[in-house]
Amino acid sequence: MDLDKQPQKPAVPLDADGAIRASDADRDRIADILREAMAEGRLDAEEHSERIDAVYRAKTVGELEPLVRDLPATTRRAAAPAEDLYGSELPTGPAENLIAVFSSTTRKGRWRVGRRTNSFALFGNIEIDLTEALFGQRLTVINATSIFGNVEVRVPENISLRGSGTGIFGNFEVHTLEAADPQAPVVVVNGYTIFGNVEAKPKRGRRISDLHGRLRKHLH
Repeated sequence: MDLDKQPQKPAVPLDADGAIRASDADRDRIADILREAMAEGRLDAEEHSERIDAVYRAKTVGELEPLVRDLPATTRRAAAPAEDLYGSELPTGPAENLIAVFSSTTRKGRWRVGRRTNSFALFGNIEIDLTEALFGQRLTVINATSIFGNVEVRVPENISLRGSGTGIFGNFEVHTLEAADPQAPVVVVNGYTIFGNVEAKPKRGRRISDLHGRLRKHLH
């Protein structure tokens, strides 16, 4: 048999849709569907948390779709109005970078939080306080790396807070929150620490008041 004459296999399977790399917008769409399903009582908090974790671990579109396959089409359509409150969820600019090397960096007060923030602490301290921040999108992702340092994230009590990370001879801790309002912002903290600390939790007594009205005001 002449192996040189054998047809070459395609680099991507013929059913390539499932093999396409998932974008942030793809993950946001699935996360919105799952939040709506929990609000309708189709998923309990534990099921919702497990699926959300899988959403942010997914690498391809094929890994995302099974997470909502058992949910009705009405739930999928119900997630669409989010743009009315938050504007487009597509990336609108580069990520904000916060760096502390043998130093301290703080981000707090009334500031418009971006869709993605990267923080890196090396023998330093970073404080990210979102209790007075203006959210221009539903999903905000904070990537925190701490090496012999400390990264602290504080959020209002009435948003959703989730996280996933690893601590090696250190501490990674996210105090998970599920907002009563299904349209409330969601903050996801992804972290990695070596001989350091990454912590995210709500700040007691701090809440976003008139959430939807404030969002409309600052988006239009």
